[in-house]
Amino acid sequence: MATYTTNGGITKIATGDESGTWGNTTNLNFDILDRLTNGVGSITLSGTTHTLTTSDGALSDGQYRVLVLSGSPSGTNTITVAPNDSQKFYVVKNNSGQSAVFSQGSGANVTVANGNTAFIYCDGAGSGAAVVDLTATIPATGSLLAANNLSDVANAGTSRTNLGVAVGSDVLAYDANLQAFVTALTLPTSDGTSGQALVTNGSGTISFGSAGISTGKAIAMAIVFG
Repeated sequence: MATYTTNGGITKIATGDESGTWGNTTNLNFDILDRLTNGVGSITLSGTTHTLTTSDGALSDGQYRVLVLSGSPSGTNTITVAPNDSQKFYVVKNNSGQSAVFSQGSGANVTVANGNTAFIYCDGAGSGAAVVDLTATIPATGSLLAANNLSDVANAGTSRTNLGVAVGSDVLAYDANLQAFVTALTLPTSDGTSGQALVTNGSGTISFGSAGISTGKAIAMAIVFG
């Protein structure tokens, strides 16, 4: 009597079994292996629940390596991976329009938000089985983790807020006049000497130097104007 692999449902042909049909069973096993290693499956969701099943000796949607979620679920959809003693590794791309919660037993679940991609595995621990999100732990300690979609980068205000540099609270507001001033003029890169002033050459270059009043004129002005 044939038995099956725990994680993939591949038929294990016993000695003397499958007389006359051995080739058919072997070809089916190859198809299952193809799904387990490289298969990309579109999983159409509806309502709020779905069962992702791996069937013994048959092609089934739980055997795909990559799961592309689609359909029109009516809300957050809970996807139960069955059987609960089957260890699985999935790459999930959620295009369903709703969040998808992956569950296998009473252990931890993983939520993949709409538009997100995640690497997850199911530990196959039976009734207490858990699902783990590897995506959340891939970066090393100290690396930058993104809690939101990269599409947030397209919105300048959202990006500044997420980075903690919101205009008006974390950084000074942008001033168009100041920007125009800096753009139009070439400023000095070092300090001048005592008594010097900022002067322009009339062509956009600012430097430290005499303001154009001679010492004699300065004395005369001091006498006249006090």
